[in-house]
Amino acid sequence: MKKLLFGFALAAALGSLADANAQTYPTRPITIVVGFPPGGPTDTVARIMAERMKTSLGENIVVENVTGASGTIAGAKVARADPDGYTLSVGQWTSNVGPAVIYQLSYDMLKDFEPVSLLTTSYLWIVGKPQLPANNLKELLVWLKANPGKATFGTVGTGSAAHLCVIDFQNKTGTKMQLVPYRGGAPALQDVAGGQIDLACLETSQTLALFRADKIKVFGVAADKRWFQAPNVPTLEEAGVPGVSITFWHGLWAPKGTPKPIIAKLSAAVVEAFADPAVQKRFADIGHALPSRQEQSSEALYAFHKAEIDKWTPIIKAAGIKPN
Repeated sequence: MKKLLFGFALAAALGSLADANAQTYPTRPITIVVGFPPGGPTDTVARIMAERMKTSLGENIVVENVTGASGTIAGAKVARADPDGYTLSVGQWTSNVGPAVIYQLSYDMLKDFEPVSLLTTSYLWIVGKPQLPANNLKELLVWLKANPGKATFGTVGTGSAAHLCVIDFQNKTGTKMQLVPYRGGAPALQDVAGGQIDLACLETSQTLALFRADKIKVFGVAADKRWFQAPNVPTLEEAGVPGVSITFWHGLWAPKGTPKPIIAKLSAAVVEAFADPAVQKRFADIGHALPSRQEQSSEALYAFHKAEIDKWTPIIKAAGIKPN
């Protein structure tokens, strides 16, 4: 009986301590772990958010880049961190959807994190070298079907959003291409613009300048609506290929067990950041769309994340994608 009472007392004491820590949180710098290199879209999202959220939270927020294995090394680090709100993760489709199916992870993508908020959404679109005879998606499909297996299509990372984009495109159009793997979007884009490969599915904001300079062709946006930075470019569905939509979204997570009051403070800081006109302009300038107020809740992020995993799991399995 004494041991049982001691256990209850200890649990109560720990609970009171956790509540007290949550009420005073934060009292020291916070680290946001990003699983991709500096300068990329995910790193940019994290740094813009960190800069504004520190104003709301009153403590510095440091962005730490931990690269490798499609962002899962960073994911493992955050999953193992103390659930005290001082180690967070900014991830995206490539780190938080594809790996849940492809890799044997030491953590569960949905069960081992506390969702905080959906962040920004970017877009992917299918780009081609300027020498291609096709000038729109209809002409591209005619050319691909007349030359089965001959066109080269650059992919970026095994099981990444860019990789699944072409898999889904081939499935929906009945086309077949030679997939050429790249370590990053920059070298793939360079080879498309230089004519070394025919096509790729790449992130819009990093390719817009070359499109505007007529150094690459664009055949359609892989989304359910047009990209606001290039409103004249149709979606793939509008251009004749329904169903190819892969949203390049970002989210913010904390380790499982992080107290709810801390999650609430972090979520409120995100809401305040997105309400800031300066932050809105910075994201608009790089072509990222902001979530609605309803999409910024932790519950909404969890539901959206799970739906994305459920959607892409059968496609990844059917394609037989394996880790490198």
